[in-house]
Amino acid sequence: MVTVIIPPRTSSATVSKILYEHGLVRAPLVFQIYSRLKGVDDKLKAGRYSFSLTQGVPEITAQLVKGPKVVVFTIPEGFTVYQIADLLDRRGLTEKEAFLKAAATANFNYSFLTSLPKDSRRLEGYLFPDTYQVNYGTGAPKIIEMMLARFNRTVKNLNYEKQAQQAGLTLHQAVIIASLVEREAKKETERPIIAGVIMNRLQKRMPLQVDATVQYALGSQRAKLYYRDLQVDSPYNTYKISGLPPGPIACPGESSLLAAVKPSTVSYLYYVAKPDGSHAFADTLAAHNINRKRYQP
Repeated sequence: MVTVIIPPRTSSATVSKILYEHGLVRAPLVFQIYSRLKGVDDKLKAGRYSFSLTQGVPEITAQLVKGPKVVVFTIPEGFTVYQIADLLDRRGLTEKEAFLKAAATANFNYSFLTSLPKDSRRLEGYLFPDTYQVNYGTGAPKIIEMMLARFNRTVKNLNYEKQAQQAGLTLHQAVIIASLVEREAKKETERPIIAGVIMNRLQKRMPLQVDATVQYALGSQRAKLYYRDLQVDSPYNTYKISGLPPGPIACPGESSLLAAVKPSTVSYLYYVAKPDGSHAFADTLAAHNINRKRYQP
């Protein structure tokens, strides 16, 4: 099988040349002439195709008119925009840099984006993690539009902005907290509890000291952070700043979004990860230090 990528708005002459270069037609003009005779030279669809060297021009033409096969991909909860770009690049759906550029600068007509600056972190938190279906050649802006539309539909179905207001939060603040919960919680039942700890620390004006924000600031998902890592100079380092970071650190799923606006009513101010991914919670620093020695020697 030979893989061929037909870019958007490619003329039949260029398609013919591409097919010739891949050994699928005998001469550069063969396909162009055939497609014109059949009246389909303006009906060829962009995308990624797999052709056999034994296929004839009529069969190849029919496939190009029909369009590329549908591709299904899943964005896991907690992925960053950069990780999404990398996944799509590896699937051959869009180049990583093209996706990141579109995420930073392309125009998308959603009210939740109007106050966000156009930079590399603009869409962090708002590309909804889910399973999507696209054609090869769809392009980065359209893929992003699908994810934003899914986020928009989700928050509308949840009446999420009103829930955020009832929790004393803006939509953006709620998404930030949801992203912290997404990256910190491994157990579904602990999401509201971790959200409760975050809210407690905010109310007491304590630094959040969320390790996941340091990992985001460093640009790497390290299994273990060291003291020097906690000193990174970044507005996302919640060991050094007070309050919330300026934006989300990942794209949260529905469970984390709901946890952010419906946190558990707890007295906890601290938590530490156990080897099984769950957490030990504590009200005081002394109790927290005991948990740290027990679970993170």
